[in-house]
Amino acid sequence: MSQDNAREAEPTLDIRDLPKVTLHEHLDGGLRPSTIIDLSAAAGLSLPATDPDDLADWFVDSARAGSLERYLETFAVTLAVMQTAENLTRIAREYVEDLVQDGVVYAEVRWAPEQHQEQGLTLDQAIAAVTDGFDQGMAAAEAVGHDILVTQIITAMRQGSRSEEVAMTALRHRDAGVVGFDLAGPEAGFPASAHKPALDLLAEQLFPVTIHAGEGDGLESIRSALVDGRALRLGHGVRIAEDLEEEVDVDEDGESVEVLSAGEVATWVRDRGIALEVCPSSNLDTRATAAWGEDLASHPIDLLHQAGFVVTVSPDNRLMSDTTVSDELAQLVETFDYDVEDLLQFTLNAVEASFLGLDDKQDLAETIVETYDELLEGSEGADA
Repeated sequence: MSQDNAREAEPTLDIRDLPKVTLHEHLDGGLRPSTIIDLSAAAGLSLPATDPDDLADWFVDSARAGSLERYLETFAVTLAVMQTAENLTRIAREYVEDLVQDGVVYAEVRWAPEQHQEQGLTLDQAIAAVTDGFDQGMAAAEAVGHDILVTQIITAMRQGSRSEEVAMTALRHRDAGVVGFDLAGPEAGFPASAHKPALDLLAEQLFPVTIHAGEGDGLESIRSALVDGRALRLGHGVRIAEDLEEEVDVDEDGESVEVLSAGEVATWVRDRGIALEVCPSSNLDTRATAAWGEDLASHPIDLLHQAGFVVTVSPDNRLMSDTTVSDELAQLVETFDYDVEDLLQFTLNAVEASFLGLDDKQDLAETIVETYDELLEGSEGADA
């Protein structure tokens, strides 16, 4: 059966069975509540709750308080148990295990080593510990027949002053699982331009950069990420929709039609294929998209998708937003009536926007398309 015919039937599929790619996940936002409780008890740390379900609820409730700043406060709890090499390795290994359970085949997981030095770890030691955990998780997955590649994006905190040091550290590990660099943290008032030495160094070394922009601040933040940071992707980036405007025009038959007009920043991002790392649930939690409405139906992701932007879908922080990549995609299907073609497009967008090399991208894309076709054909056979 041909690829097109295989998809025309639109059979019912379990989204978790589909191969997925995720580009925007924070290691410190994806811990298991049970692991936090275990590690906190060993370290004598107090927690808001000591039952896994209650602790999970606390994270979600805090994350949905309505601001990016309050959302970020929840990370004080997770970071408290991520200060030793042993804990980092365990958390990284479990992170891979959870990705496997969600059907992820490639992930770029970001985290800020500078936030993991309270008990004496160096930046290099912290990265090595996470690398070890990822390697263990990937080896265990391979042993049970699941191919997954998990890489690291090393983050510097934009409200801090260590970005150049962090950038140099990331470069030292570029051949050991580190594929990119990020700026994260409070966005408003902390532009990418404040980190010019680090960003210049990365550009000189031809090292990929993605920058949080268009989440907690608007178009000027996005412009700074593009101009000062030479960002190849935008972390979230949803407020690029502020540069889009629906206008009424007249077609050749004299009928009034709505057309979408894009400003210079939006045009640049769309026409150059700069990918948006959209995290729908997180955007609602932090009110990044509040200007468009309070629910997923009003989120600008569909507007951006239909307007030709390179949209990718990720969960951001699985613990805080109580979500996974599969959950995010399922909600989009339900809300916007997306079909299998849309899900495949989001996934292939992520492959193309990833920081993998060209050959690896092509191999991954081919594997994903083949798996989609096999699952669709199998589903059709079951339905018949």
